[in-house]
Amino acid sequence: MDAPGLGGLNWAVIIIYLLATLAISSVTDISPVLIAAVVGVLSVIYTFLGGMEGVIWSDVAQAIILLVGAAVILIFGIAAIDGGLTTVAADAASDGKFITADNWTIGGAAAAIPIIFLGSVFNNLHQYTASQDVVQRYQTTDSPKSTAKSLMVNRFLALLTIPLFYGIGTVLYSYYRHADALPADFNTSAIVPYFAVKVLPAGISGLLIAAIFAAAQSTISSSLNSISACVTVDIRDRFFPPRGGKPRSGVGFSRFVIIAVGIASVAVALYLVATDQAETWDLFLSITGLFGVPLAGVFALGIFTKRANTFGVLCGLLLGAGLAWYVQNVVGLNTFAISIVAFVASVVLGYVFSVPTGSLAVHADRDILPLTIYGKREAYVPHRLRRHETQAH
Repeated sequence: MDAPGLGGLNWAVIIIYLLATLAISSVTDISPVLIAAVVGVLSVIYTFLGGMEGVIWSDVAQAIILLVGAAVILIFGIAAIDGGLTTVAADAASDGKFITADNWTIGGAAAAIPIIFLGSVFNNLHQYTASQDVVQRYQTTDSPKSTAKSLMVNRFLALLTIPLFYGIGTVLYSYYRHADALPADFNTSAIVPYFAVKVLPAGISGLLIAAIFAAAQSTISSSLNSISACVTVDIRDRFFPPRGGKPRSGVGFSRFVIIAVGIASVAVALYLVATDQAETWDLFLSITGLFGVPLAGVFALGIFTKRANTFGVLCGLLLGAGLAWYVQNVVGLNTFAISIVAFVASVVLGYVFSVPTGSLAVHADRDILPLTIYGKREAYVPHRLRRHETQAH
């Protein structure tokens, strides 16, 4: 089972918790328990009823709401500042918000652009290879060509949303420097909903709060659906195949998993809200998060080499995660540099440990060549189907 089997549960819990304790309850009088319960239950219901199609189309609507809300914040924020965009640009230039020569210097105070670029590449490789909540989306297309189109649309939207959200941060920085002041000891992680509630007109602020809910529910529903797919395909169908080789439906079982995981996610989130023990959960997230980028290295080994095998990639995964922990907690590298180290270590060490232990590609009954770039034109037959065909003959 790939990362989101456990990582999806992490995300569902932490999104519900953050939405309840930070994004909404910190700026409104709504009970965080009520927020966590309502958001969690609604996400479970429409994921249960709609499945993958429900997740995708609800994500479309939620993405539109989120983008419109972000644009509204940007426009209202600029309009509320004396001098508007000129003041925002002057503040950004004077306080080092733009790229400078220091950003190209490796080892300087700021993260170097090359390190940021490479680290971001490896982080995105993790999202598009080992993150089931992303992979399940482009696997719903009917052909590789359609998949490529969907990824191109995603790239366009990324080029649109990245400057939009970074622009919001810069505009709100300038706004609270000139037009207004934040309360003492204010948690700046809640600055967007705070701005929406305190500054924007009532109807507009409601749209922004809805956008925050939309973003949260999008993540939760994706996580629930990805967990159900992983449990159904990677655990049930693999380790508990149907008797007699007869096909069986996975819809009922998948829905059961969605309900079970949804209840567990809401329960853990409510526990964190009630006991305020988020530090323990943060530690758990940091440990499991160490395996994200090394998993992308495992996929790279499987795609670009014919030598990788189970023993080698497991060694690469564990050692890559261990090295990531070391450079993070002992050496103190920044996030982007940690991603580079984790990816390179998992690939190199995975290959090194695979070499002396042989390759799965040499076994006729476990031909993995079609899964690599060397056999991309060949048809791949899963091992369990090959076994059934042999027994039939």
